[in-house]
Amino acid sequence: MTIQRMDNVLIVVDDLDAVVSFFVELGMELEGRGPAEGPWVERVIGLHGVRQEIAMLRTPDGHGRIELAMFHQPKAISPEPKDAPANTLGMRRIMFAVDDIEDVVARLRTHGAELVGELAQYEDVYRLCYVRGPEGIVVGLAEQLG
Repeated sequence: MTIQRMDNVLIVVDDLDAVVSFFVELGMELEGRGPAEGPWVERVIGLHGVRQEIAMLRTPDGHGRIELAMFHQPKAISPEPKDAPANTLGMRRIMFAVDDIEDVVARLRTHGAELVGELAQYEDVYRLCYVRGPEGIVVGLAEQLG
């Protein structure tokens, strides 16, 4: 048996409004937002006394989703170092294909985003960059050339 699809990626955040705004500016659509708590949540995630608010965002093509969770209880635990470099173990970034990389970077800067390195070109195929947004979330952007 094989998997059917990748459903979503979860990102735990402290400022749900700021991160939702960042991903909406990127072009994602907010599907819904609300509380997620109770015995069924506690059984799934293995924590007791869970109170959280979640937001689900989807890519315009409807195939990719990001779930954002802001924990009221128990409090979220901060990773170290906060702005981990690209060679740190674990998930480092989410990559998005975009039409106009310079426009996307400029719009994300209005939400506090900064380039991690530089905007670079890979042969005659892609222009790429990493952007660090709210709460240290890193997104990769790729503009296909030609």
